[in-house]
Amino acid sequence: MRTVVYPGSFNPITNGHTDLVRRALSLFDHVIVAIGTSAAKDPKVDLADRVAMCEEVLAEYGDRVSVEGFNTLLVDYVRSKDARFILRGLRNMMDFDYEFQMAEMNQSLDPEIEYVFLPTSTHTSFISSSLVREIAALGGDIAKFVHPSVANAYRSGS
Repeated sequence: MRTVVYPGSFNPITNGHTDLVRRALSLFDHVIVAIGTSAAKDPKVDLADRVAMCEEVLAEYGDRVSVEGFNTLLVDYVRSKDARFILRGLRNMMDFDYEFQMAEMNQSLDPEIEYVFLPTSTHTSFISSSLVREIAALGGDIAKFVHPSVANAYRSGS
């Protein structure tokens, strides 16, 4: 079984993330959405809530997608899952520069791990979690950028 790990903060999970998972399932048997903790990102939504939200959004994919939190080095996490692939989406050249640097760093830590980069779909390329959070914080409607359950959670103040 070919498994890919899709790491991120998913704060919140957006339609762009969901689209990448859907597309990755045409390449891999199983996608692990790995929600990392990062001191640099200081998420307002705790890890358990982000995991639950992602599980709800991705439920339609059944057991082909699993969602887990992690707080280790990504390469250690990937190895612990007997996976060899890391999935990352690319929206623009800034993403490419950052992701390429991360890929090189992680591959220097474990040369057995391969990165799979997918360009985002045109209809989701402008969506970012940080912009969705900002729109929601200012009372804007995020419904077209996220799953209905995520929009409802943000409307109710979660």
